Amino acid sequence: MTGRSFVDTNVFLYAVDRSEADKQQRAREVLLATPGITISTQVLSEFYTVATRKLKPPLPGPTARSLVEGMARYECVPVDADLVLRAVRAGQRWQLSHWDALMLEAARQAGCDRVLTEDLADGAAYDGVRIQNPLRSDMD
Repeated sequence: MTGRSFVDTNVFLYAVDRSEADKQQRAREVLLATPGITISTQVLSEFYTVATRKLKPPLPGPTARSLVEGMARYECVPVDADLVLRAVRAGQRWQLSHWDALMLEAARQAGCDRVLTEDLADGAAYDGVRIQNPLRSDMD
């Protein structure tokens, strides 16, 4: 593995969510301090959808689009049929939601050794990909 980190959608959302100031600050710090950020097309789509529909207040479409354009500059794993099929198998194997399994398989495909997310158990490992909650104050 390469030391690269796959960053889940929730970290990017917290970075723009004004309703949770502490998490917003921490997410911004994490994004600035994390070298080798990798995402997937799933992250781009989820970010735009949640940012414009579920944040309170939602981001205006042009603002969210601009943020997605910036995020697209990171290494971005495309979600294709092969990745979906691997995620189906991984989700069944580990009893994960399809979306979490898809994120893990994208991270693995990119050679990441950790996934920064609040959605899976901190410290869990899935075939060499470690989960790390980026909102912990003691994150390395």
